Amino acid sequence: MELPAPLLIFRKTSIHIYLFLLLSLVVFLITYSSYVLPSSSSVTSLANLIWPNPKFAKKSKEKLPFAIGETKEGCNVFNGKWIWDEKRPLYEESECPFIQPQLTCQEHGRPDKDYQHWRWQPHDCSLPSFNATLMLETLRGKRMLFVGDSVNRGQYVSMVCLVHRIIPENAKSMNTVGSFDVFNIKDYNATIEFYWAPFLLESNSDNPGKHRIEERVVRKDSINTHGKYWKGADIIVFNTYIWWRTGFKFNILQGSFDDKVKDIVEVSTEEAYRMAMKSLLRWIKKNMDPKKTRVFFSSMSPSHERSIDWGGEPNKNCYNETKMIEDPNYWGSDCRKSIMQVISQEFGKSKMPISFLNITQLSSYRKEAHTTIYKKQWSKLTQEQLANPYSYADCLHWCLPGLQDTWNELLFTKLFYP
Repeated sequence: MELPAPLLIFRKTSIHIYLFLLLSLVVFLITYSSYVLPSSSSVTSLANLIWPNPKFAKKSKEKLPFAIGETKEGCNVFNGKWIWDEKRPLYEESECPFIQPQLTCQEHGRPDKDYQHWRWQPHDCSLPSFNATLMLETLRGKRMLFVGDSVNRGQYVSMVCLVHRIIPENAKSMNTVGSFDVFNIKDYNATIEFYWAPFLLESNSDNPGKHRIEERVVRKDSINTHGKYWKGADIIVFNTYIWWRTGFKFNILQGSFDDKVKDIVEVSTEEAYRMAMKSLLRWIKKNMDPKKTRVFFSSMSPSHERSIDWGGEPNKNCYNETKMIEDPNYWGSDCRKSIMQVISQEFGKSKMPISFLNITQLSSYRKEAHTTIYKKQWSKLTQEQLANPYSYADCLHWCLPGLQDTWNELLFTKLFYP
């Protein structure tokens, strides 16, 4: 940048003044850069690990399938705050018969309802209201598919609850077949589906009913084992994270699960996750038409299993929490930034227009929104557990109605107003 004429004169007459000004400029730039490029612990830098992706930003200028408008330029809908809203929840727990008993917190005795009344408000714009009629008309003759783990199943159930009230009783049904949960909407010739694949790749945890296995193993390059069932979907929402949290090493099968002697290698969790992301992106490129279909990928869903993360007492968790975390820079130890980096690096290489649902930070504040002990238990609780609710509180899954309805409002926004 060319210096103004007065400064050039000063430089000629006094080298010391010039050096002083130059030093001042350097100090200013350092200070300024620390402002626009926050530290790794800040909200903005964490979001920027993935979003925006310059390649996707360029493609998003083209009209994407199902889009009817645009989000206000410069508005990041994932950057905002929670505000109290008396008009919420968007539906009542008792009104939606499709919520699984693992998520019906009121039915199982939760005494408070405050967690149902919070609405996400972006800083620079507002989210459009969820329009069930528009969603159903868009899905007419089409197939919407959620793929992933039980957290993604919760978002799937939330979506069903958001649309089912305007569908006549005799024109809707829910069926479970193998790894599929399928919500049929007869009059629209449409389905909203969930497919159980916690790693997306083939694994030893693929049985939707019996998957509690300590030594988890994922088979390399096996995306088609599940992917063959995803073909033909018009809208797909992927997620995978919580099942990878087994430590810093992960077991990868290089052969087949049918081999008598299995060739299993141990790699870093980041390397294993990167392998899954590369496989997913190859599958998307091969099987999804960007002119006709939409692909979404949700970031990691936070858990709140360590109360010391938010200044609580040791050996406690989300149980009995009724207020959210107010620190805007909060980032829990359960959400590994190294995994976020892997997603950023691999998705950044893709030329496919994949919409990223960055739900991690906004969900991290919501330590009070988990199911905790207010759910159907998988097995009978022991006397020791009953004496210590913290020992069996579920801090992974979320009550419905609740937080995951907001995820679907964000999905709705990105689908129709990218």
